[in-house]
Formats: sequence, C-alpha cells, structure tokens
Amino acid sequence: MKIKNSVIAITGGGGGLGLAMAKRFAQSGAKLALLDHNAELLAAAEKLLEPTGASVKTYAVDITDEAQVEKVFKAIVGNYGQLNGLVNNAGIIRDGLLVKVEDGRVAQKMSQENWQAVINVNLTGVFLCGREAAAIMAVSRQPGCIINISSIAAKGNMGQTNYSATKAGVLAMTVTWAKELGKYGIRCAAVAPGFVSTPILDGMKQSALEKLIKRVPLVRLAQPDEVAQAAEFIFENEYFSGRVLELDGGLRM
Repeated sequence: MKIKNSVIAITGGGGGLGLAMAKRFAQSGAKLALLDHNAELLAAAEKLLEPTGASVKTYAVDITDEAQVEKVFKAIVGNYGQLNGLVNNAGIIRDGLLVKVEDGRVAQKMSQENWQAVINVNLTGVFLCGREAAAIMAVSRQPGCIINISSIAAKGNMGQTNYSATKAGVLAMTVTWAKELGKYGIRCAAVAPGFVSTPILDGMKQSALEKLIKRVPLVRLAQPDEVAQAAEFIFENEYFSGRVLELDGGLRM
C-alpha cells in the first residue's frame, strides 16, 4: 500500500513509539489521526509534526471505553472520509512478581488492580480499536492494514505476568484478524520490539540500563525510528499479513 495520502490512525500517538511512527508516516505523506488519553501530549505532538506539512488531527480518548472508541473512529471518518491504516500502539506496564515470599510468608502479590489495568489498555483497547477500524475498512472495500505492537515479552518475561499475557494475546489476535479480514483486503501484522530507547527505559538507573543492554547481542537499545521503519515496511508490503516482525537486536526471550 502507498503511504502517501493514506489515512493512518495511531493509538498512543502523543509520544514514544507512537510519535516516532507518526513522524515517519508523516514524512511519507500520510494523513494522521493521533489518539491518546493525554490531550497535552497530543497538542505537543501536533506542533512537532507541523514541519512535515502532513495533515494531523488529534483525538483525546480512553481506548478502554467502548463508547468513546466507537465515537472517535466515526469522527476520524467524518474528518477524513476514509481510514486506511491503524497502528495499535498504546500500552502500559504495571510490573511486579506474581508472588514474593520472604521468611516463609507472602510479602507481596501482583494486585488484581495492576493485572486488570494492563489487560484493559493493552488487550481490550487493542481489540476495540482494531474492531472499529476493521469495520470501517471492510465496508469501504478499500485496502487496509492493521499493525499491532506486541513485544518479545509475549514469550514470557519475569516480573511481567500481566504485560506478557497481553502481548501474547495481541499476537493471537493478529493472526486471527489476518485470517478473518483478508477477504476484505485487510492485512494484519505485528511488530514485537525488544528493548527500545523510550522515556521508560531512559529513566532507569544507569547501572540497571547497562546490565540490560549487555543482554542484547548488538549491545545497544533499539531506536524508536527503527520500530517505525518496521511498521512502514508492513504497511507498504502487500503480502505481509498474519506474521510478526521481531525487532530485538538478536535477543531471544
């Protein structure tokens, strides 16, 4: 698919990976719909993208709320007249061990609150946005592409029961959607990044960050634009569907 003049919605588009992907797509001539729960981040992102000359519209939305998601996708079509792509990027982490035992007693357990919060955003949010985008694309009968952002943590990562479960679920939805939606000309694929230089990792203690980097064969973090480049490849390659690009610098979980 050609990126130029395509309307692409990006969740979590106010910063981090979402903004990096917005930059790359904007530079290629896409028309952008940026979704985020933080209106201030969206305003800053819109200003940052101004030099690209791309059309950018922002939508403050809680992607865990079905009514809000339905409303915002109708608004996107109302503003642009079409929707060609969706990047399901929004996600959160609430890390913690399943249980921690000290001196023969349970000192800590992952709370249901932290479990559910991650499920709501990382899994239900992806489902709701994917469903609405797919419905629009299927009816329009124009080629479409849904890109889900998973993680190498989908294979299981210590301290991330909730996060790993959601990212594995995202991969399962990706394959399922590719099989269901192909007859409408809609492709669905995923990117599973490893450790990426984002504010979350950049805020780590230097010693912990260095230890993390040493685990990566390329001995460095991925840059956000490298993840954006992977998303760009998926969007443009019209035979890539139902598969995941693992972008982890050679690291295997």
